[in-house]
This record gives sequence, C-alpha cells and structure tokens, in this order.
Amino acid sequence: MRCPFCGADDTRVVDSRLANEGDQVRRRRRCVACDERFTTYEAAELTMPRVIKSNNAREPFNDDKLRSGIMRALEKRPVSIEKIEAALGHIRKEILISGEREVMSAVIGELVMDELRQLDEVAYVRFASVYRRFNDIEEFRNMIERLENDPSPEQRKRQIDLLPRIPGKS
Repeated sequence: MRCPFCGADDTRVVDSRLANEGDQVRRRRRCVACDERFTTYEAAELTMPRVIKSNNAREPFNDDKLRSGIMRALEKRPVSIEKIEAALGHIRKEILISGEREVMSAVIGELVMDELRQLDEVAYVRFASVYRRFNDIEEFRNMIERLENDPSPEQRKRQIDLLPRIPGKS
C-alpha cells in the first residue's frame, strides 16, 4: 500500500479489526519512510445484480440511487449516519444473498421500506408516499392507520409465537 503522505511503497500494518458489521477490515498502517499513520478499509468486491425497472428496462445496480432515495426520505430526521450506513448494508446484503443475476426494482423498494420502518416512521411514510404513488389523502390515511395498527418489524421480533411455526410456511 502506497503512503498517501510521501508516496513511499513500504508501509506496515499496525492494527487490523473488523468494521461495518464484519463486512470490511479496517487496517491502521504506518509508513516506514515518513512514519505517518493512516487507515485503510478492505472489502470483498462483489458484483451486484442488474435491476429490472417497472418498464422492464435493465440497468446496473446504482448504489448512489439507493443512498439518495434513503437520504431524501430521512432528510431533517434524527437518524445517525451510522444507522443509515447499516441500513444500506442490510439492503445490499439481502440483494446479494438472493443470488440472482437480476432483481426487480420493486424488491429493492420493499427492502428500503422495511429498513426505513425500523429507522424512522416519518421517513417510512415519506418514502412510501412516493414509492406507492399515493394519489390522494385517503391513501395516506390508510398507510398511517396500517402503520399504527401493525407492529413494527422490531416489535414482531420481540413477540412470542402463540402457535408453533411450521417449517416452510409463513
């Protein structure tokens, strides 16, 4: 690794640890020539699937589009960058886990809605109003009523099942 300060090729790893929920390795390095220290991040380079849009057009997965949509929904909301990055990581991981070469944009939209619901309900409603293309106030009202009546994904995880789950059935 080349030193960003003096350009020397000889640097040593001082410390390594996992970062970003284990998806990256954070390395603290020291330059042998100028003795400066710097941090690098190492991650596996995985190929994201292509996205099939609602009009059946296909395009490469665009991380910037995903980030900007979530950031727009969370604008002026009290959610930390760390939580946003974690949500983005969860979405990417779910897409990769599917193992598909192509993924419908609707699947990505649902993953975003699930993450936003856990992060901030106002952002969730903002995103849903655009994503679901609400046409009137009644559709908004219905969404808010569902939000009030349905337990959040976090609340569902804490609930105890009254009936045993049957494998393969939801």
